[in-house]
Amino acid sequence: MNYHWTEDLQSKTYQDSLKIRKIVFMEEQHVPLELEIDELEDQTIHVVGYLKDEPVTTARIYETSSDIYKVQRVAVLKEQRGKQYGADLMKEIKRFVLERHGKSLVLDAQDHALHFYEKLGYTITSEGFMDAGIPHHTMTLEL
Repeated sequence: MNYHWTEDLQSKTYQDSLKIRKIVFMEEQHVPLELEIDELEDQTIHVVGYLKDEPVTTARIYETSSDIYKVQRVAVLKEQRGKQYGADLMKEIKRFVLERHGKSLVLDAQDHALHFYEKLGYTITSEGFMDAGIPHHTMTLEL
């Protein structure tokens, strides 16, 4: 897997990220456009994982406070799930944040993905809540 990072909303990497997010969140999970594409787009760093030049995974991150990074919009195309690409993406995010001396990663996990994140060392740090009509829990990984 080859990873590309960008803050440029005009870049091919960002456009590839949007393509994956639209398929996974808007088409598969029926998240409305106005919730998926939000005011944080230009304040986040976007990553796309490419397999033989084809975009298959994506996420975005931003620093919420000193040394704490929020991970959002983690997605893997359906036909590529179950191949460890999601875990590899999360390891790439961890590497990226550690290079910037980050101390923890925080994310709001959809409940169906809780076990996936727990296997990567994340712990649940909130009560359950709904976001875009989908049950979530906040999870944290101390680095």
